[in-house]
Amino acid sequence: MDVLNQGHEQVVFCSDPESGLRAIIAVYSTALGPALGGTRFFPYPSEEAALADVLALSKAMAYKNSLAGLDLGGGKAVIIGDPRTDKTEALLRAYGRFVEALGGRYLTACDVGTYNADLDVVARETRYAHGRSEAYGGCGDSSVLTAFGVYQGMRAAAEHVWGAPTLAGRTVAIAGAGKVGSHLVTHLVEDGADVLLTDVDQAALDRVQARYPQVKTVPDTATLVRTAHDVYAPCALGGALDAETVDVLPARIVCGGANNQLATPDIADRLVERGILYGPDYLVNAGGVIQVEDERHGFSFARAQSKATGIYDVALRVFRTADEQGVSPAVAADRLAEERMRSVGRLATIRLPR
Repeated sequence: MDVLNQGHEQVVFCSDPESGLRAIIAVYSTALGPALGGTRFFPYPSEEAALADVLALSKAMAYKNSLAGLDLGGGKAVIIGDPRTDKTEALLRAYGRFVEALGGRYLTACDVGTYNADLDVVARETRYAHGRSEAYGGCGDSSVLTAFGVYQGMRAAAEHVWGAPTLAGRTVAIAGAGKVGSHLVTHLVEDGADVLLTDVDQAALDRVQARYPQVKTVPDTATLVRTAHDVYAPCALGGALDAETVDVLPARIVCGGANNQLATPDIADRLVERGILYGPDYLVNAGGVIQVEDERHGFSFARAQSKATGIYDVALRVFRTADEQGVSPAVAADRLAEERMRSVGRLATIRLPR
């Protein structure tokens, strides 16, 4: 893979053989501020696969932070390994040393395979670890506002498609009953929606059904996307929207918490052709990064939730811009994010007196 042509400012390969640390930190842009993005701990099949993922995720974080109105650039990190067996104090602290060495250009937080308690350990070696546990004054579980933001994006999509910002009476199919998916179920049930749910972890499905017996489960995602529903919410790993899935999808709206949902860029146009409104993933799942960013100012959940409510208005703007410009919502969102990176980012060239 040609890293130099990906548009990133910096890519750092981190290795500490004694602790077993193998990690990659990618800084896509610092035009709006330090690059904030989580650390993903995942058993990638190869270093090349890890590199491809971190490059895509870090770029998405730059666009996410821009569109969310945050004074932050975009970055991401991946640790190669199985978090169930490879995660140790020494490894996390070694990783923290590499984050610290970047001097604040990259701010890290939680992602797949990492949790608040892990960031508490990373923070023992760096000032630039966020998304920490509440015991240390952190924001706690950022999936709470990630799900809330997805719900706001879904409300905006419902307003755009059906003329009312509610999912009441609609069927929402959620792929993924993890942290984000399970919180999303709560918002939808309270709104009066019917929920279909699937996950590879039966225990996760059982936990949701124990709380909401009315939620119906299906055995796998292949079955879910062919079952009648109005809204499809991918809330697991990326690449959920490929040509095969889109061609059979009965939904009018796609809006979920997973990152990098489009398997290839042309899928955005295929969704338009099928009359399916797509809520760009990095727009609607920005609630978590809003929650983490608020930690930098002395965390207030009420303040962070108020900011995340704004995802509704931004999503409506994206949908309307897409219609006006005759492009997909994915393209409209990219254009709005890029414009803010240009217009606000250039202000750094105005020199202030020392």
